[in-house]
Amino acid sequence: MRSREEVEATLHIAKLKPAELLPPVHCLSFSPRASAGECCLLQLEPGLCAELEAGHSLVIRGDKDEQAVLCSKDKTYDMKIADTSNMLLFIPGCKTPEQLLADEASCNIIQTQIAGFSNNYWELRKCRPKLKKLKKLLMENPYEGPDSEREKALTDSKYTMEDLLDRIQASEEEILHQLQVINACKIEGYWRVLEFDYEMKLLNHVTQLIDSESWSFSKVPLSICLQELGPLEPKEMIQHILLSYGMKYTDEDEVYFEMNADKICTATAQMLLQNAVKFNLSEFQEVWQQSVPEGLTTRLDQLKGLALLDRNSRPETIFLLKVEDLPEDNQERFNRLFTIREKWTEADIAPYIQDLCAEKQTVAALLTKYARSSMQNGVKVYNSRRPIS
Repeated sequence: MRSREEVEATLHIAKLKPAELLPPVHCLSFSPRASAGECCLLQLEPGLCAELEAGHSLVIRGDKDEQAVLCSKDKTYDMKIADTSNMLLFIPGCKTPEQLLADEASCNIIQTQIAGFSNNYWELRKCRPKLKKLKKLLMENPYEGPDSEREKALTDSKYTMEDLLDRIQASEEEILHQLQVINACKIEGYWRVLEFDYEMKLLNHVTQLIDSESWSFSKVPLSICLQELGPLEPKEMIQHILLSYGMKYTDEDEVYFEMNADKICTATAQMLLQNAVKFNLSEFQEVWQQSVPEGLTTRLDQLKGLALLDRNSRPETIFLLKVEDLPEDNQERFNRLFTIREKWTEADIAPYIQDLCAEKQTVAALLTKYARSSMQNGVKVYNSRRPIS
């Protein structure tokens, strides 16, 4: 326990004038139990601090082979250790100069024990949620309809929301949004994706009913769909396919769906392309237009992120290349793309890297970082910055 005299002697040695300092003095000593590694410091942005103060939770997620991320209710952050040259001390109840000035009752000597110390802290950086595993998990056991479901064992892979939160490195809101993007649905408490052929079967039932009833694609009545198609498939599945390929609205207390023509055309193209290595482009366009419901018009821009055109081959060809099947890591994604095609135009590659863009980052900025540009026949093209084996 240091006395006032000892403190003043220390100030004299340090050539500091007591009059220039606040009257209270913290005398620090290490607790016998103080050690490094028992406590971790986490640097939080104001928004995350406010969430904690409001009683919300922050969760660290990641399997043993994954880099840990921290998730709030709606955002995901990479966690990186940042070293500091100054030792950081953990002092319970330590008062700042402002607090000491406001506390007139503060005594001159405040004996304080250091509970722990560290030379680093965890730094957070907002990142893209790591959602590729979500589709992979759900595809372990896709829903193929009630008949197939009865034949499966009860132990087949199924995931509740709690299971997905344990396995996926993303916030709950980001996971829920991605479940909507991949047209997942909840069946008996488990999140499932439909097997593609079964999904097309359901969609075909709906489009055939629209054609037979001469309905407008912008006004498809839910009640009649359930009444007519209910004997063929579960009503929940009929409503799910309408939600997946349409937008729900109410008119005069009746529920309708405005069907999304682009989504229907895209799904039809995937059905045609998935069993072919390459397809003659002109033949594909003809078959594609004949395969979609009457009244819908197919366009090549409906295939962005789904199929790739080869304009240099003779005849021109098209083949299936889904962005969801590409690696999630930036460098691995570019390596895969440059393995498929040595040189890309920005228009061709953009649909396959758009999802890699960080907040406020553009496709052009991403290409500048991971690719090298050159001119080919008056057109700017991009190739890999590193050799591709």
